[in-house]
Amino acid sequence: MAFARFTVAYWCVLIAALLPIACAALAKWQAVGKPRREGGFDNHDPRGWLARQTDWQGRANAAQANSFEALPFFIGAVVIAHQLGAPQTRVDILALVFVTLRVIYIAMYVAGLPTLRTVIWTVALMVNIGILFAGWR
Repeated sequence: MAFARFTVAYWCVLIAALLPIACAALAKWQAVGKPRREGGFDNHDPRGWLARQTDWQGRANAAQANSFEALPFFIGAVVIAHQLGAPQTRVDILALVFVTLRVIYIAMYVAGLPTLRTVIWTVALMVNIGILFAGWR
């Protein structure tokens, strides 16, 4: 019986899928445990509460949304690269670069550095396109 191995790129998909959750936790961090009447996190209306956040918490919430938006293309690119028989080392390295860039992107978003954030986003998009075409012959 043959078993498919879980590649580094697949582990990167898992990490990328957890990044939005990390962003949400970051956005909520300082408000968890505080009473709602004092501005604490409102688990009865979490999306509404997050939408009202400003400054870095609001940016962390926006980074969460963008992380969810980037996820389907990344997953698709990794799966397609595997299906096309792309060189595994290339796909693994590109997937690691993509996840690293997304972590940097989130940090730039939360820090309020929009120009640098956009540059990182663009490079990450190009890396993702590289993953997609890694198996093209």
